[in-house]
Amino acid sequence: MRTSDGVFECGDLSLQRGGTLKNARIVYKTYGTLSPKRDNVIVYPTSYGAQHTDIEWLVNVEHCLDPSRYFIVIPNMFTNGLSSSPSNTSGGDFPEVTTYDNVMQQRRLMAELFGVDRIKLVYGWSMGAQQAYHWAALFGDAVERIVVVCGSARTAPHNFVFLEGVRSAVQAARTSEAGLRAMGRIYAGWALSQTFYRREMWRGLGFASLEDFLVRSWEANFVRRDARDLMAQLWSWQNGDISANDLYRGDLQMALAGIKAKVLLLPSATDLYFQTDDNRAELPYLRDAKLVEIPSVWGHRAGNPLANPEDAAFIDAQVEALLNA
Repeated sequence: MRTSDGVFECGDLSLQRGGTLKNARIVYKTYGTLSPKRDNVIVYPTSYGAQHTDIEWLVNVEHCLDPSRYFIVIPNMFTNGLSSSPSNTSGGDFPEVTTYDNVMQQRRLMAELFGVDRIKLVYGWSMGAQQAYHWAALFGDAVERIVVVCGSARTAPHNFVFLEGVRSAVQAARTSEAGLRAMGRIYAGWALSQTFYRREMWRGLGFASLEDFLVRSWEANFVRRDARDLMAQLWSWQNGDISANDLYRGDLQMALAGIKAKVLLLPSATDLYFQTDDNRAELPYLRDAKLVEIPSVWGHRAGNPLANPEDAAFIDAQVEALLNA
């Protein structure tokens, strides 16, 4: 598989909510070969706390993001520790960066570096799904299809409250590491379903006990990151809204109706914060959309099924059908 790593220098960015992100940069990775007509492009944004190395497992000839057929670009979100983030930017307080700010610069990256004006698919899970929704709402005819896996067009109030609990735990902790470990334990209860724990499915992942799972999987996942980055990205998540811009002026129904792309909504049946009902409420306003619920007990993690072949096969089949439509 042909791959390439790079950095897109965005310059000094005037941000949507005010302030400037100086010397902004997006770290990205590409997979596969751009076709002569530049018509085989898939954009695959990162999710919360993730970097491209965490999600690139899906870019595989055995999965729907097949690099032998498509040119796939993973742009790392601002605040994820690779692209411009509190942890790698000096000069005072890091400004508030919205999902809008992210996708506007991702669009520049695709046009200026690769000469790509039209995107075959934007595929995203969780915060990546919010970015996919923004791509479709903001760029009209430029986006042919989007896949929204366990995501929503606007962060729901209950989702916001869940994140407030995470923020409070991190900020109240005596040390940064203690805050990140607390964050991991809170996430463990939200990201996987009650049934997952009742069946002790963590045993199938190689953990000897529930405590072992919490420490080696969840705590370890967050301790490897910088708390400043995670808090900045959490703010972006809480304020995710495809209508929060001059184009739609806060009218969510107008923003949904403005999407011309084919939309595949893939919520998980047991997701505790991006719920299927959020997508059901969006569906009537979308021009060309399909909602297919992932029949999983893996909760939010059903949308990123690295260790879950059954859910991976389900998602692959749905996305393949969309790409061939």
